[in-house]
Amino acid sequence: MAPPARYCVPGERLCRTEEATAGSGTYTRHGFIFSSLAGCLERKNEDNELPVVSVVRDSESQLLPNVGAVVTCKVCSINSRFAKVHILYVGSTPLKSTFRGTIRKEDIRATEKDKVEVYKSFRPSDIVLAKVISLGDAQSNYLLSTAENELGVVVARSEAGVQMVPISWCEMQCPRTHTKEFRKVARVQPQFLQT
Repeated sequence: MAPPARYCVPGERLCRTEEATAGSGTYTRHGFIFSSLAGCLERKNEDNELPVVSVVRDSESQLLPNVGAVVTCKVCSINSRFAKVHILYVGSTPLKSTFRGTIRKEDIRATEKDKVEVYKSFRPSDIVLAKVISLGDAQSNYLLSTAENELGVVVARSEAGVQMVPISWCEMQCPRTHTKEFRKVARVQPQFLQT
């Protein structure tokens, strides 16, 4: 019986370059071979040469956010410098497990970046459309941006617990109490609206 396949995550150190040759799904740095994607580790021996180490995704493997992808995320916490989020979807595909992301203050809007205030853009539990601008690794978060008109808050609840309605690019209103709250509102494109 074959040993169970070892599962690797992006950025995981696999072995030294003296022990094997880097194959697909890997990269070398500082004398080591690292995994560049999530998947199963494969070692293939060919003749008397070093074995080839590669990482292969299976068909059911985890979809990962990549640079330029539009993701749907939920705001977990905010402070004066950034918002922490959990990435739930890549495009319209739900993720099997959530990934952590960060939207920095300077990545919220394309203009007047120095006037942006995180608490006037997002609140915990808001659902946000954002674009991945930098990949994370096993230890850090994905960096996200909402600096486009189509990106920002798409679903928010008021303090009364009611889903709010966007009234401008920077405000949403509670239909029950008519209280207005600041948000970085996304201009949702028709193809993303579900009927």
